[in-house]
Amino acid sequence: MSLKENNFQPLTRESIQNGAIQRHLEDAVRLGLFEPMSDTARRASLDATVAANPGRDVWVFGYGSLMWNPAFHFQERRHGLIRGYHRKFCLWTELGRGEPGNPGLMLALDNGGSCQGVAFRIAPEVVNEELDIIWKREMLAGAYRPRWLRVMDARGKFNAITFVIDRNFKHYAGKLPEPEIVRLLATAGGRLGTCREYLENTVQQLDLIGVRYGKMHDLLSKVRKFAAP
Repeated sequence: MSLKENNFQPLTRESIQNGAIQRHLEDAVRLGLFEPMSDTARRASLDATVAANPGRDVWVFGYGSLMWNPAFHFQERRHGLIRGYHRKFCLWTELGRGEPGNPGLMLALDNGGSCQGVAFRIAPEVVNEELDIIWKREMLAGAYRPRWLRVMDARGKFNAITFVIDRNFKHYAGKLPEPEIVRLLATAGGRLGTCREYLENTVQQLDLIGVRYGKMHDLLSKVRKFAAP
């Protein structure tokens, strides 16, 4: 059975809460494409992260799809910068935006440099519910290491939960040649959409927060050129 044979709704708060994501992954597990993190391990990861909070507020830093499709409720949103990590297409996917034989690439934070993105503050009374939604979305397979990183913005500094790539994860792509990245982003897609759409949405969100030049913009220009007739 191909993953194409089943319809899959876009990633939303509802699809996370009603189990649609998990049902989709059951197909992938049967096809040997995915090894899910257990509920127990995911809960332990969430509890350990919350316990390590160096402050009082709970912020979550988005650098990819969380910027333009957070799918969780938040009380405040701010543009910020983190240092020590950079945004990079370094995570293989044969699921939502890729398929067996034609995998896509997803963004993650990798070592070095800096990254501008969007930080979301979650209201204290709904922290548990909203973080549970985030963990069910981001920690499906253990591709990331959730860390509290320092975010800087015009008003000061604060700590936020940030999902950093686990370089030991088997789908970590490492450093790929740029022409290969461009080809994959221009051609790969799955039931959540195309990699090109993912990149375009990311660039659009960067434009909205005032980041109008950089690696993502350069990649998009090359992807569009690759795909042009």
